Amino acid sequence: MSSQPDITRLLNEANTGNRASPDRLLPLVYAELRSIAERSLRGENPNHTLQPTALVNEAYLRLVDQHSVDWTNRAQFFGIASEMMRRILVNYAQARHAEKRGGYATHLALDEAVSFYNKPDLDVLRLDETLTRLAVLDPRQSRIVELRFFGGLSIEKTAEVMELSPATLKREWRTAKAWLHSRLTNASPD
Repeated sequence: MSSQPDITRLLNEANTGNRASPDRLLPLVYAELRSIAERSLRGENPNHTLQPTALVNEAYLRLVDQHSVDWTNRAQFFGIASEMMRRILVNYAQARHAEKRGGYATHLALDEAVSFYNKPDLDVLRLDETLTRLAVLDPRQSRIVELRFFGGLSIEKTAEVMELSPATLKREWRTAKAWLHSRLTNASPD
């Protein structure tokens, strides 16, 4: 396993146009990206055509094409990767939903990542809509949910990415979970 400075250095080299850096970076981050993708896709409809490898490839291509990011560490990279995978899944679900005119719902197993939801599957579009509403009310809590759920980051890694103390992050995480629970268990949107 390569060190954090190597990953950060390669990310910054890729941003400056070094064409070899993305090829050297991929083997260092692939296993963790694949793990994030598998968690993100767990619980999807069995007919779902997006596979973890395709999700990793799409997210990775978008990540190394980020020229405006000043990469500070690997936790930041994986946090952005989580957000990128969320966006890809939401775009995919919206496209499928439009194709089928509501006849197909893409589901994610939210309970795999957070313990507050007792329903086995959750519609990814509804989760995205709910997180978008949370982002309006509290962008920091929305980002924490995104990093913990989609990124699978630990409390400590999430605190590092968010530049918060673990104690503060835990408080924000508890509040966000309670808010999401109340919205996701309500039959009607507020």
